[in-house]
Amino acid sequence: MKLGNPFRSPPSRGAPRVSRWGDRFFMALTGLGAAGVIALLALLVIVLYDGAKPTIELFGFRFLWTEVWIPAPIDIYGIVPFAYGTLLTSAVALVIAIPLSLGAAIFLTQQAPQWLRAPVGQVIELLASIPSIIYGFWGLIVLVPIMRYDIEPPLQKYLGWTGLFGGNAVGLDVFTASVVLSIMAIPTITAISRDSIATVPRSQKEAALSLGATDWEVTRRAVLPYARSGIVAGIVLGLGRALGETMAVTLVIGNSNHVPTSFLSQGQTISSLIANQFTEASGPIELSALIEAGLILLVMTLVINLGARAILARFQSGRGVGLE
Repeated sequence: MKLGNPFRSPPSRGAPRVSRWGDRFFMALTGLGAAGVIALLALLVIVLYDGAKPTIELFGFRFLWTEVWIPAPIDIYGIVPFAYGTLLTSAVALVIAIPLSLGAAIFLTQQAPQWLRAPVGQVIELLASIPSIIYGFWGLIVLVPIMRYDIEPPLQKYLGWTGLFGGNAVGLDVFTASVVLSIMAIPTITAISRDSIATVPRSQKEAALSLGATDWEVTRRAVLPYARSGIVAGIVLGLGRALGETMAVTLVIGNSNHVPTSFLSQGQTISSLIANQFTEASGPIELSALIEAGLILLVMTLVINLGARAILARFQSGRGVGLE
């Protein structure tokens, strides 16, 4: 008599066949969404290039290093003053915003009492959602007089020899625009940095404290290295808002078509140039030059974001904590 294996499961009889059409439909739908985003970016570049084609053919690469913007009948256009103004205001804004944002994020996650964290966090998120025109209007009505009479004259008096604060203190200048941009970027950087620091494991901080580290050493050696990828991501988002900001900058930068020679000089960014000139273009050539300026701003934003993402990837791959 032949005995079967008592441990072998009995063969399935009439098991229902699972249909995979739902998974295939879901994959196709999500793939279509991803392709749509890429197609949208490509379409945007194509439309901008088509509109900028007349000036691309007329000026070529001269558009990238010409420092004047003279409408018809002369029709000479260059992006240098506006690209320089864009990069300068964004850089100064980050120099101001990053220390304040990190300080606020560290305080909310490491030092602030529990009852204070939620209300202050909600205020920060509220500040991030305020429309830019409100910041610009506040800057024009409140900040410009303060900068003109209280802040810029001392800077000009004591730091004018450096060349950074030369010129006349009028309030409507690159420095004021940078301050407004920093105020707009602070809530974004603070909120993301706070969330990133809050994800640091409690055991990691307790381990550092058990080794005799002070609060400052715990923050510097255990918390910030762990959260740096999220902090860099917040800085990138803050930089993106500063690069593309239009109305707030337009109201306080002075709108001069010249390369700024100091922080107290009037200038323009690419965004403010387009906002000021697009509806008043003197002819098709100037209109095409404005579209090319928009294309260059798009390329600048993409390049800066790709560079920041490369840095972020390096931080993520090299994450580590040192408590030596």
